Amino acid sequence: MFVVLGLILLYVSSPENEPEPCRMTMVRIARQSYAGGAMSTSSSVQTPNYVTMLQVALAEARTGLSEGGIPIGAAIFNLRGELISSGHNRRVQQNDPSIHGETDAFRRAGRQRSYLDLIMVTTLAPCWYCSGLVRQFGFRTVIVGESRNFPGGIEWLRSIGVEVIDLASPECITMLADYIRENPGVWNEDIGEPPPQVGCSVVRCNR
Repeated sequence: MFVVLGLILLYVSSPENEPEPCRMTMVRIARQSYAGGAMSTSSSVQTPNYVTMLQVALAEARTGLSEGGIPIGAAIFNLRGELISSGHNRRVQQNDPSIHGETDAFRRAGRQRSYLDLIMVTTLAPCWYCSGLVRQFGFRTVIVGESRNFPGGIEWLRSIGVEVIDLASPECITMLADYIRENPGVWNEDIGEPPPQVGCSVVRCNR
């Protein structure tokens, strides 16, 4: 491209060539072609670093745990990887069963014109409640820290065209598994299950 532009500029700089109006038109074309090439290069969309984005949600989960709550965190980013908002589960702290990690981040994001180009990042697979939020507002990408402790509605989200990426984070898995083992009743309450039977594991008895 640069060779062609050089030839164009050399040609139009020669006084014996085309009249002034024609030369100026060609110079404008050359400049526009160069600018267009630079723009297409600089405007190329980079894939966001999902692992780095998950760290924000993990920090929220740790905060929730330090407050005595369920360690699930979430964050919302745009396609450039810029943080819009973050939040964590506050069921225990605020005695409010509606404040899951995803809904807390969603509320803190404020009003958005559209959610199509926003990314929901969460330390745990979204439950049916939060999966409904993703569907209702049109998020097209959900990054999940893990789904081993609880698969939630990720297969349903995938079936309706939402891109769900499960990072299988060991830290996410361990932190929540430890909490569930120590607080099975609170955990079952959060996912809408009856209290676990004495002597049974939460997952085996209720799933």
